[in-house]
Amino acid sequence: MYTFKKEYYFLIQSIKDIDLSIIKKYKKITIIYRNFGVKDKKSELIKFRMKCKLKLIKFFVANNIYLATLLKADGIYVSAHNKSLKFLNYKKSNFEIIGSAHNFKEIELKKRQGCKRILLSRLFLVDYKNKEKTLGVIKFNRYSLYIPNILVPLGGIKISNLKKMKCVNSEGLALLSEIKKKPAKIINRLF
Repeated sequence: MYTFKKEYYFLIQSIKDIDLSIIKKYKKITIIYRNFGVKDKKSELIKFRMKCKLKLIKFFVANNIYLATLLKADGIYVSAHNKSLKFLNYKKSNFEIIGSAHNFKEIELKKRQGCKRILLSRLFLVDYKNKEKTLGVIKFNRYSLYIPNILVPLGGIKISNLKKMKCVNSEGLALLSEIKKKPAKIINRLF
């Protein structure tokens, strides 16, 4: 059973989290590099970025305009805890802006920050600590009625609940932990 969407977002914390060789040339994929804690060498990041370009994969950097400029990234990812409006200055440049949110108040902030897409988190139950309430498919679809074509589900999306994504009113989906655990298996199921 395949889940066909127009866009797929893979959130990684290190370039070692994903093997680009298992991904074919595909325009639907966006990799978001969230550089918390793990320090990848700039030379390795530049090589990784070039591989993404060759495979037509969009590449975004989280909350770091300097690194995004250095890597010639396609855009900036503004995390939910980032409340700054300084990213509006980059909306006019070539940078696309994507954000993440957990509730309606944060969604409104991300819209003011100029985000083209907003990853709305926790669709399903997650495996890691700091588990907050989940939205579920119905609540997510209600949000997407008020904010059409902007919201993308994130959180708890696994191979076991991938079939439920057909019921989600969104043009895309975002993966965090499942892309690290079983990259080849999930990529085969998505395409």
